[in-house]
Amino acid sequence: MSSKPSRRTLTLAASLLVAACAAAGTAAAQAGTPERGPSSAAGARHETTTDLANAFDSVTRNTAWQETSKLKLKFPTFHTEGIAYGQDHIFLSAVQIVEPTVKYPTPQDGYDRTPGKGIGHLFVMDKAGNLQKDIILGEGDMYHPGGIDFDGTNVWVPVAQYRPDSSAIIYKVDAQTLDVHKQFEVKDHFGGIVLDKQTGHLIGNTWGSRRFAEWDLQGKQLSTWENPNYFIDYQDCQYVPNARMLCAGITNLPQTPTAGGTAATYELGGMAMIDLKSHQVSREVPLQQWSTAGHVATRNPFKMTADGGHLTMTVAPDNGDEGNGTEILTYQADVTPTP
Repeated sequence: MSSKPSRRTLTLAASLLVAACAAAGTAAAQAGTPERGPSSAAGARHETTTDLANAFDSVTRNTAWQETSKLKLKFPTFHTEGIAYGQDHIFLSAVQIVEPTVKYPTPQDGYDRTPGKGIGHLFVMDKAGNLQKDIILGEGDMYHPGGIDFDGTNVWVPVAQYRPDSSAIIYKVDAQTLDVHKQFEVKDHFGGIVLDKQTGHLIGNTWGSRRFAEWDLQGKQLSTWENPNYFIDYQDCQYVPNARMLCAGITNLPQTPTAGGTAATYELGGMAMIDLKSHQVSREVPLQQWSTAGHVATRNPFKMTADGGHLTMTVAPDNGDEGNGTEILTYQADVTPTP
């Protein structure tokens, strides 16, 4: 009897090997999908879903936004700042003012006002808006949390002094365990942050969003650029695939003389898409929807999602002591996405 394997035996063995490899590949793919955050090796996560970017490119001032729900928060929320949605939680940042800042007659030691005193909060809620945990963030004069973002694993929170040209701490909060990690400190007031999932770098915006900075995860500044746009001051931003950032905010403009003049202000709200490679604003759109307390919807916390051309926007513009207290408002609109 020959010791050489027959052609039939070799064919059967090859078929079994191919099947085993395919099964292993399928199991590996299932185990690795979806990817929950930046890879530890490259520090980057490549996104392919561009629904939000495509849909927002079709949003105009005439887009018909419809308020579809109000979620009343039944705990003290103080002055709300940023919002983010994890798999199991809603995160809301807020500042509790204990002693307001006071402007100096002339700048002192590079500051235009006193530091004031306050407490920084990151409220953790279930999807029904019930408070699960109040995480206190900040150190010393750095007590003002800003706009926040969720990268699939962590919530990123900047906590700054409540004055321009000051300093800030960048925190990372695990969205599942709620463990808090102080990532690094930076010079200047940074009031918003996102994580670019293509590069694994952090992007922050300063007081009034007049300047942007990019850091690696160790806090090394890689670049900085001025914001050439003065339409609105960005308050809360989010990463948008691929390599974009969607921000919303507000500008307080003086009223006409008959409506109070410079003693009264008009809240202009809006949204802007920013290209993180060119640093240019690719689209800006005003938004004039109003909260129970009469604030423009994009005053502070803001996030948006898209399912094809169906957009869902959530905001929380009212403070805890205004109107009906803080309510998370949901708006929806339908657009025809760009190709």
